[in-house]
Amino acid sequence: MPLGTTAALGGTVMDATARSALAPLSRTLNLRESVTEKLRTAIITGELAEGEVVSAPVLGAALGVSATPVREAMMDLAREGLVETVKNKGFRVTAVTDKELDDITEIRLLIEPPTVARVVGSVPEQGFSELQRLADECLAAAKAEDLNGYLAKDREFHALILAYSENRQLAELATSLRRRTRMYGLQALVRENKLADSAREHHELLELMRAGDAEASRVLMDRHIGHARGLWARGTDEEPPHRSE
Repeated sequence: MPLGTTAALGGTVMDATARSALAPLSRTLNLRESVTEKLRTAIITGELAEGEVVSAPVLGAALGVSATPVREAMMDLAREGLVETVKNKGFRVTAVTDKELDDITEIRLLIEPPTVARVVGSVPEQGFSELQRLADECLAAAKAEDLNGYLAKDREFHALILAYSENRQLAELATSLRRRTRMYGLQALVRENKLADSAREHHELLELMRAGDAEASRVLMDRHIGHARGLWARGTDEEPPHRSE
């Protein structure tokens, strides 16, 4: 298990001595969102393992906050499908099969690349300035080995591009699917100093969009999403093994 665990409450709960993604938080005005982002990253990257049962008080102790914002954050994550409530125990990290990841990727490929191609020519200069800022911050987070910052800025970057489709339902669905994608291979990319290579694809995409090349933008988004199923999910772009459901 990626984090130290102790047997408790009929399952396993994370030890208060947490690492990396669950280092103590600095208190901010938006504490609930900060806690949610930390826990989301821990789940997406496998720091909190599938099937692990965690409690708000123990997680709060690890993050240096009270149980209340943790409980609120976990309810938000339950609505995203990342955890499920366990009566009288806390929350269990949901498992995602290879088939489910394949299905999520298939839907994203149907939605995001053609939408990106469609908005080429519709992004104003101010929009490009904001996208450039997010791409720069995502790259900086990758170089700093800050997975929390990397995932947050990556999500903001793509959500902003999709917002120019003027289809709110589409943008929200794509963002929701992105949140549900597990990316256990990111830890390996950090160890191998390769995460920045993936982050640079944001800059490449902006160059293509600025140039008005809709088809090349679509092709790049196809490849970018493919990383979420290959390189980011497992640390390799090889085809995933087929498992029986």
